[in-house]
Formats: sequence, structure tokens, C-alpha cells
Amino acid sequence: MNQKFAIFSILIATFAITLNDAIVKLLSTDFPLHQIIFIRSVIALSITLLLFVPFEGGLEKLKTKRIFFHVVRGLAIVGANATFFAGLAVLPISTAVAVFFIAPVLITAFSAILLKEQVNIYRWLALIVGFSGVFLIVRPGTGHFEWTYILPLLAAVFYAIMNTLTRSVGITESASALSAYVQFSFLVMSIGLGLVLGGGQYYEPGHPSIEFFTRSWIVPPNGITFFYLGLGGICSAAAGFFIAQAYRYGDAGLVTPFEYTALLMAVFWGFVFWHEIPDLISGLGMGLILSSGVAVLFLETKPDSRITIKRWLKARIPF
Repeated sequence: MNQKFAIFSILIATFAITLNDAIVKLLSTDFPLHQIIFIRSVIALSITLLLFVPFEGGLEKLKTKRIFFHVVRGLAIVGANATFFAGLAVLPISTAVAVFFIAPVLITAFSAILLKEQVNIYRWLALIVGFSGVFLIVRPGTGHFEWTYILPLLAAVFYAIMNTLTRSVGITESASALSAYVQFSFLVMSIGLGLVLGGGQYYEPGHPSIEFFTRSWIVPPNGITFFYLGLGGICSAAAGFFIAQAYRYGDAGLVTPFEYTALLMAVFWGFVFWHEIPDLISGLGMGLILSSGVAVLFLETKPDSRITIKRWLKARIPF
């Protein structure tokens, strides 16, 4: 039951995350990133406190003895968002999401190395196939590659750290607490950046990623942009809550392949909002990433597939 609930949670979180990504990209040409995050986090924190916290038992669930854990986790997710959205201002949404999908490989590796979770060899092989798909999309060493790809790669590292930390505390922290402290981290970060950069005195035109950080605040937002900001806040609240549930109740090696559905969603949003269509090589890379996720799911249903690397080597090396 816990595994099924974890899968349901990660699918809801993935939908909310990719829709939020599309909204941020839509607003990136006019608004500064810190203003978007500020408004989004105010709405998301309100939803978390008014809806998710009562659902899990009230304000008592926000009490914690792991303040340092929440601070580090908050910094990790803030770093992931800042670097990913800076890249998203330049890259097509499907490309940025695809590059970001080094994260599930890192989560699996971190879970095996740091948390001592057993990850069978078939999961490793499937995730390597998916990682090869990421290389087809990025194409390092060719004229297709640009430095902006580094930003979603950095985001993937921050994201993997965040989810490995989430997994490390198991069910000792509630999902509403995990979500609330993340939104509070966003709020503090956006206020700090707004005070320093919100007047536009450091505005640097020329590169969309830099402009996204240094642009001055727009007060007040007009009707349609306020709608998008509100929807982004709802998506952020839902994503924070459900992704915490997924990694609290599900094995990281099983949950992370379901995040690959974000690729399909990103392609969909890219076509709907910007008429973006990935080229043939990028499409092949996405296919490899998706097929690796399907392979993991198929192998998880077979009882005899749970072979760890240590057992696999022992069965094949006679000494």
C-alpha cells in the first residue's frame, strides 16, 4: 500500500512541477525570479498551513527536532529552483527537464551509497540507459552544447541531495512539515534577493538568465499574470507536499523512475505554450530515458529480479 501511495504521490507532484515550470518560463520575460518565487511561496505556504497541515493533524505536526536538517534541505531545494529556472529562461522546457533527469540517477546512487538501500543491478542498468538518453539530448562536445546546460545539471545535484535527505528521515517528519519548511526557505530567499536586487539597480541586460535575476519588481502584477502566479503557488504547494510523501513512503529506486513522466509533460507544455518540438536526436534521447523507467517498473514486478550488484558479481566470479 505504501509503494502504491508513493507512486500516486510522485505522479501528482510531477504534474504540478512541470506545470509550474511552464508558468515560470512564461513569466521569465517580464518578472524577476525572486518576485515570482516570493508570490508563489506566499500562496503555497498559505495552502500548506490551511489545508495540508490540518489534514495531517494540525500545527503539532510542524514541531521538529531536526531544524538543521530542514535548513539544509531548504537550501538544497532553493539552489535547485534557482539554477533550474535560470536555465529555463534560455532553454526549451523539454530540453531543460531532460538535462535535469540526471537527478534520478544521482538519487539512486546517493541512496545506495549514503543510505545503504539495496538497489538491484537491473535498476542500475536501466538508469544507465536513461542517462545515455540525457547525453543524446545535451550532446556535449558538439556545437549543439552551450554553457546554459550546466544550470539544470547543477539543479539536478541540489535536487538529488534534497530527496536523499528526505529519504534519510523516513516517516519521522510529516509531509506537511517538509513542505512548510521548504516554502519558508523560498520565502526567506526571495525576500533577501528582493531587498538586494528588487530595485533593478543591478540589472544587466544581454543574457536572459542574468536578466531573470537582476530585473526589478513589477508592482502590482496585472490580472493574467497574477492568475499565473497564483496557479504557480498552488502547483508549488502540491508539489512540495506530494513529493515529500513519495520519498517518505516509497523506496527511492522505485519512485524515481516515475519522475520520467515529467519528460512527456514537458514536451506537452512546450508544444502548447511555445510550439516547441524536439528534434530527432533529442526525441531518441527522451525515448531512452522513458524506456529505462518502464524497464525498472517491469522488473520490479518480478520477484526474481531483485538481484543486487554484490550478489550478481558473487554468482559470476568463482573466487
